[in-house]
Amino acid sequence: MRKIAIIGAGRVGESTAHNLAKHELCREIVLIDIKEGVPQGTALDIQESAPIFDFDTQLRGSNSLDDVADAEMVIVTAGVPRKQGMSRSDVLETNVAVVNGVVDATVKHAPDALLLMVTNPVDILTYAAWRRTGWSRHRVFGMAGVLDSARMGSFVAMETGFSVKDISAMVLGGHGDTMVPMTRFTTINGIPIEHFLTREQIDRIVERTRQGGAEILALRKTGSAYDAPAAAIASMVDAISRNRKHILPAVAVLDGEYSLNDICMGVPVVFGEGGMERVIQLPLTAQEADEFRRSSEHVRADIERLKLL
Repeated sequence: MRKIAIIGAGRVGESTAHNLAKHELCREIVLIDIKEGVPQGTALDIQESAPIFDFDTQLRGSNSLDDVADAEMVIVTAGVPRKQGMSRSDVLETNVAVVNGVVDATVKHAPDALLLMVTNPVDILTYAAWRRTGWSRHRVFGMAGVLDSARMGSFVAMETGFSVKDISAMVLGGHGDTMVPMTRFTTINGIPIEHFLTREQIDRIVERTRQGGAEILALRKTGSAYDAPAAAIASMVDAISRNRKHILPAVAVLDGEYSLNDICMGVPVVFGEGGMERVIQLPLTAQEADEFRRSSEHVRADIERLKLL
């Protein structure tokens, strides 16, 4: 890619910019934030690491959304983070106003861009962005499943002691307490985790995955996760920028898949130069289908809330 705009120069935005630059996933990154001097200083700080990390990506900061102009991808990390004791849904009312402004600027100044949503609650705000743009569902998608699956894979590695390089995990559903860690599709070098772990261990991993963000928030107290989310964003950008046809779990607009319509949920997606190129529909057991349905009901409830705002 030639240009990527990152909206929000907080910890997630900063770490994302550094990841994209280090891997040279685009020629130019513009960090945009309302706080004067913050995106400029952040961009300069990252730029000064270029000789050490050996990248040619150019970074700059801005306080104007007009600078999304001609971006091939816009990544939205701006918004109010949740605090201890809050759910992701608790920040919906504040963050939807932020997202609406970003979406309007993107439609005006970067009408051909892909839009990657990160701001929470990401399922609902991906839906809001998609509806507001009027774009094809292939161009608007959200980051959640890659992060949740990475957390699950990390916990499997911690529990088993095996190399994380051999572990493949899959998490579906809404990005929240009702997410659906798919233990049946989680393997260690192709071998189902049930071969190595007891039911009690697996249940513990599932619950820890669902509470992964809250666990970090509780430990840090004054801030939420940013390194793992940024790495997840970078993996999605890599799949698109390099046209890898990579299957990654992500928030996608569903159009009949999993018997759902007019909703955004975490599902396996094929990513390539066209953005979200295809949704992969997995065969679910009765229990998995029931958990996915309950997760969709929580997302649907927040979408209905959204329509009242």
